[in-house]
Amino acid sequence: MSLDPFPWYRSMRESQPVYFDTENQFWHVFKYEDASSILNDPATFSSEVFQRLATEEEKKQATAEPSILNLDPPRHRQLRSLVTQAFTPRTVANLTPRISEIVNEYLDRVIDQGRMDIIADLAYPLPVIVIAELLGIPTQDRDLFKHWSDTIVSLRREEAIQAGREMNEYLKQVTEQRRKAPRDDLISKLLAAEVEGQKLSEGELLSFYGLLLVAGNETTTNLIGNAIICFDEHPEAIERLRAQPDLLSGAIEEVLRYRSPVQRLVRVTTTDTTLGGHKIKAGQLVSPWLGSANRDEAQFPNPDTFDISRAPNRHLAFGHGIHFCVGAPLSRLEARVALGSMLARFGEIKRDRAHPLERIPAASAFFGVQKLPITFSAR
Repeated sequence: MSLDPFPWYRSMRESQPVYFDTENQFWHVFKYEDASSILNDPATFSSEVFQRLATEEEKKQATAEPSILNLDPPRHRQLRSLVTQAFTPRTVANLTPRISEIVNEYLDRVIDQGRMDIIADLAYPLPVIVIAELLGIPTQDRDLFKHWSDTIVSLRREEAIQAGREMNEYLKQVTEQRRKAPRDDLISKLLAAEVEGQKLSEGELLSFYGLLLVAGNETTTNLIGNAIICFDEHPEAIERLRAQPDLLSGAIEEVLRYRSPVQRLVRVTTTDTTLGGHKIKAGQLVSPWLGSANRDEAQFPNPDTFDISRAPNRHLAFGHGIHFCVGAPLSRLEARVALGSMLARFGEIKRDRAHPLERIPAASAFFGVQKLPITFSAR
């Protein structure tokens, strides 16, 4: 997928909003209403893609149990209840001073240079540090987690499987340490969490750690990078934000809509169904394109206009329904602190166009750039 898939999305919404890809045996869904209906109907459009379609051999080779992202009710509801006990709004809000400290520490390193790579120098390390600290991972091991996270979302299957195994072995040891000596960290809280007399199994714990480390890292990194691209393309937005800093939360929502960090999801049908006048058979893969739904003219007036005061803004960037992203408040907070600090400390911010943008080399679900060099003046 290119860094500008939006003209293609528009043509598909107009000509083939529900389209069957015969080569890959896949249904693609491009309109907001259809995408939303899929995400709101887990009974028909199941998240248990691997469990339903994998061979017995593939299931044996799996390195972890399915995460809450890949489960349907009732198990999804039980696990999500356990996870939300340890991942409360208060837990997230209490991270604000520490996130601000990390952000300013990284900005201090570049402030005198007048230039930085947004990805390498801030958006890349920030979510890793936050999640590693939340879990209680030692400082010296953070780079390991970024390596594992990047490898797992790459298209190199054998390396991804190996990275998953290495990460799980490491996290098993940390979990065992917390069983014996609990601390004030997320692993200890997840070990203690209980719903209906039930605790998370080791496999379920590992799958949640993996989800946090991979989805949490990639989404936030892409959100911050995509925000800077949007602001660079629309300098009037930066001027408005400097004059009215309280617009920043709305601006982040517009970035989420306009350049969604995750462009598509995948579901599998549990029964024969109909969507957009097309008959879809049970056991077929269906992909709602969030990036297209978030540019749907039927839902968003002037969808190709970047408007930081857009309201309402019911985008699907973090999903919808029972699988709405559990880490969304943390991702929003990290982006708000990072971008707010940059706007406060940097003067004119410009993308260095000597370096063309390159998409991240990951499966087409994630949407962001590998590098994002900028120049700025200190305020």
